[in-house]
Amino acid sequence: MSPPQTYSNNLVNVTYAQAGTSVNTDDLGMREMQRRVYEQRNAQYLLVKAPPASGKSRALMFVGLDKLFNQGTRKVIVAVPERSIGASFASTNLTAHGFFADWQVEPRNNLCTPGGAAGKVDRFTEFLKGNDALLVCTHATLRYAYEKLAPEDFNGILLAIDEFHHVSADLDSSRLGSLLHSIMAGSDAHILAMTGSYFRGDTVAVLAPEDEAKFTPVTFNYYDQLNGYQYLKTLGIGHHFYQGRYTDAIHEVLNLDKKTILHIPSVGSGESTKDKYEEVGFILDTIGEFVEVEEETGIILVQRKNNDQLLRVADLVDDRDTQKRSATLHYLTSVASKNRDAVDIIIALGMAKEGFDWPFAEHALTVGYRASLTEVIQIIGRVTRDSEGKTHAQFTNLIAEPNASQSQVTVSVNNTLKAITASLLMEQVLAPNFTFKAKKGNDDFEEPGTIKIKGFKEPSTARVQQIVDTDLNDLKAIILQDDTFTRAASGAFDAETTNKVVIPKIIRTQYPDLSDTEVEEVRQQVVVDSVIKNGEVRTVGDKKFVMMADKFVNIDDININLIDTINPFQRAFEVLSKSVTPNVLRLISDTIAANKIVMTPEEAMTLYKKIELWVKTNGRRPDRRSEDATERTYGEALLVLQKAAQSLKQRQAAAQTEQTKAEGE
Repeated sequence: MSPPQTYSNNLVNVTYAQAGTSVNTDDLGMREMQRRVYEQRNAQYLLVKAPPASGKSRALMFVGLDKLFNQGTRKVIVAVPERSIGASFASTNLTAHGFFADWQVEPRNNLCTPGGAAGKVDRFTEFLKGNDALLVCTHATLRYAYEKLAPEDFNGILLAIDEFHHVSADLDSSRLGSLLHSIMAGSDAHILAMTGSYFRGDTVAVLAPEDEAKFTPVTFNYYDQLNGYQYLKTLGIGHHFYQGRYTDAIHEVLNLDKKTILHIPSVGSGESTKDKYEEVGFILDTIGEFVEVEEETGIILVQRKNNDQLLRVADLVDDRDTQKRSATLHYLTSVASKNRDAVDIIIALGMAKEGFDWPFAEHALTVGYRASLTEVIQIIGRVTRDSEGKTHAQFTNLIAEPNASQSQVTVSVNNTLKAITASLLMEQVLAPNFTFKAKKGNDDFEEPGTIKIKGFKEPSTARVQQIVDTDLNDLKAIILQDDTFTRAASGAFDAETTNKVVIPKIIRTQYPDLSDTEVEEVRQQVVVDSVIKNGEVRTVGDKKFVMMADKFVNIDDININLIDTINPFQRAFEVLSKSVTPNVLRLISDTIAANKIVMTPEEAMTLYKKIELWVKTNGRRPDRRSEDATERTYGEALLVLQKAAQSLKQRQAAAQTEQTKAEGE
């Protein structure tokens, strides 16, 4: 078996300038993003939105030390979501690069080590009473410790929360969100929040609007980061479709010449075989012949098929031997992050996503649709770190083709649509930003990177400007994850209803403090940014044209009314036509159409005998796409009946399951 050397079906291919600006340091040892954060170091509440590998951990060190030495802060507490990420905040020599102090965490104050929760909580409370200045712990330790503390215990402290999207404004379900809200209300603590994806996967707001308004945001976008790298030149995002079991297709996309992080599907998903250990075993067999397991590291040595090369594989799925997995994690964070030859492939399920630092990773291969866009961004972030010798990074989503014989065909179609639309959102996140302004009169003055639109409403308030500057991609992600919008994007509503009714409703829910005028300004930014960014821009003579809705439009003729007639995520369907087989495309089209047909199953059933006669006469099924009105109606009726039959089958299966369960009890 020879692994593929190229990646087909890429939806996104982005090329970067390799300008070096985002990784070069100044006289204080700060990168570009870190300088932006440091400029806002006096803010009491600071929110840093920046992609993986941009240097958020060191940005916190610079700000934290300044608050300790120059702003009267007594202590700095850093909370991370899992123990492995704590290494990013270990003691660091900063004075050697020009800063005025070093970041020094005493070993006793590193609580991201093995051990029970009770001992770490005791050490946390001792730290608050003692003279030490810096402590690193997990979110869980912070939550448990807070149960024994009061908000005023955090007076004079900088609390830094990494991967801030773990916080939730739903205070009843999020202990971390409740903790943060209480500390902000009941102490003079400073807060520094850091995240590469501010939106949550469940669409619940990260912060309540009144709390969020207190934060000073600093945004460093993905394009700024990747365009300023030294080595990484291109990034591809694509999909590969399979039929049957994914384990029978994994060899088609697993390139053994690339450093790869492979995430298998969760056990509860439709893609899973329900035996995660067996899946890992099958993947190892696909790679080659098992040789041995290193006792000290847990690394599996596999001899590649038809090749003498020994590949080093880390298995983070097998959790039956906690000591072995702990050794593997330690090896990955302490050795593999610095030595390119330490590991070749990492197989994971829920791990190796957030904050996992393996700069040599080139290919993120993920099996199954990910319901959370946060998770998609985090996984892509594992391969977008700059590393010498790495010129291309790749994310591949291996997903099942919808099958008409499956009872869950609608779910499968929706997952396919969501996966592709999520990739198109990432294309916008990773592409250069345009600035949009209203075109007034005969204004022909060109501004680089700016597109002027007739009838466009520019931000009229500081609040709208802040949303446009710092929240736009996150807002798009929230819109994409909304169930109503999912139906709209798949064609259940026309473009104008989607743009003028569905999107504003979601914006009002997300930002209840906005007036109707402000909602409309934000709405136009979302729609325009989506439509224009998806479009190719060409220059012909002295005129510029942008691709919108399958045709080039003179930029001088663009107006907001024209843009509102375009589904902002229309490219999802254009991509589908190139990425799947005609039969699958027809199935997807029929499934979408079934949601739009205004006909009840009872009405469709009254036509069934006529449809049977039509089939006997014509020797084929009626086509809903036919120009003949009668044939089109019969075709739509069959879709309605097919959908009703699938629904009935699902209800019967659910009832049978409940009955079996009751009999067993």
